[in-house]
Amino acid sequence: MQDSIGNNTLKLIAIAKEFILLTKPRVNLLIMFTAIVGMLLAHDGNLNYEIIFFASVGIGLAASAAAIINQVIDQKIDSIMDRTKSRPLVQGNIKPEHAVIFALFLSTSSLFILYLFVNLLTSILTFISIIIYSLIYSVYLKNLNSQNIVIGGIAGAMPPLLGWTSITNQIEPFPLVLFLIIFLWTPPHFWALAVYKYDDYLKADVPMLPITHGKDFARLHIFLYSILLFCITLFPYLLGFSGLIYFIGAFVFGMKFVVDSYLLYVIRSEQRAIDLFKYSITYLAILFTLLLVDHYWFLEL
Repeated sequence: MQDSIGNNTLKLIAIAKEFILLTKPRVNLLIMFTAIVGMLLAHDGNLNYEIIFFASVGIGLAASAAAIINQVIDQKIDSIMDRTKSRPLVQGNIKPEHAVIFALFLSTSSLFILYLFVNLLTSILTFISIIIYSLIYSVYLKNLNSQNIVIGGIAGAMPPLLGWTSITNQIEPFPLVLFLIIFLWTPPHFWALAVYKYDDYLKADVPMLPITHGKDFARLHIFLYSILLFCITLFPYLLGFSGLIYFIGAFVFGMKFVVDSYLLYVIRSEQRAIDLFKYSITYLAILFTLLLVDHYWFLEL
C-alpha cells in the first residue's frame, strides 16, 4: 500500500516537472525580470506590493501559456531540430490536448487576475501579447518569411510595458522606450542563434534570416541591428528618464555588443555566433538592472 502511494507520488512529481518544463521557466525568468523592472520604474514613492504581486503572477502565467501554445504548434519542427528534440511534447511525456487545456487555464487565469486585481489596460495588452505570439507568430509568421522574429518580437518586447501599465494604468514614453530596446534586441539575439544552429534550422525548413538569405547577410544585419540597438539604449538618458549610472553602463556594455557583432561579421566564426547569443542575454539583463539601480539611486538623493 505504502509502495503504491509512493510510486503514485513520484509519478505526479515527474508529471509536474514536465508541465513546468513546458512553460520554459528559464526563458520566462528574463521576461518576468523585465516586467518587474517596469513595475519598479513606474514607482516614484512607496511600492504597492499587492499590485506588484498580482501583476507578476498574471504576466508570468500569460508568458507560460504563450510558450506552451507555441510548443503545441511547433511539435513537428521541434521533433526535427536537435536543439528541441527533448521537449516534453516531442518526447510524448505530455499529450498535446493536455498541454492545450493547461495553456487555456493559465491564459484565462492570467487575464482574470490582471483584470480583477490590476487593471483593464494591462489585461487587454496581455491578451494582445498572447495572440501575437501564440497565433500570429507561431501559426503564421514563423513559417512565412525571414522577418518572422522581427514582427513576432512585438510580443517579447511587451513585458516592461505591461509592468509599467500595471502600476500607472497608462501608456507613457518611458515604457515605450523600454519596449523598443527589447524589440530591437530580439532579432540579433535570435539570428545569432540561427547562425550557430544553421543546420538545425535548415533541416526543419524554418525560414530564419540565415536560411533564406545566407549567413553573411544575417551577420551583416546582426551588426546593423546592434548599432541601432546601441543608439536606442541611450534614449533613457537622452530623454531624461535615467542618469549617468545607466548611461555609462549602457554605453560600455552596448559598445561590447556592437564590437562583438562586428567581429562576428568580419571573422565569421560559429563560436562567435553562440558567444554573441549568450552575451545578448547578459546584456539585456544588465541594461534593466542598470535602469533599476539608477532609478532608485536618484530617488534616494
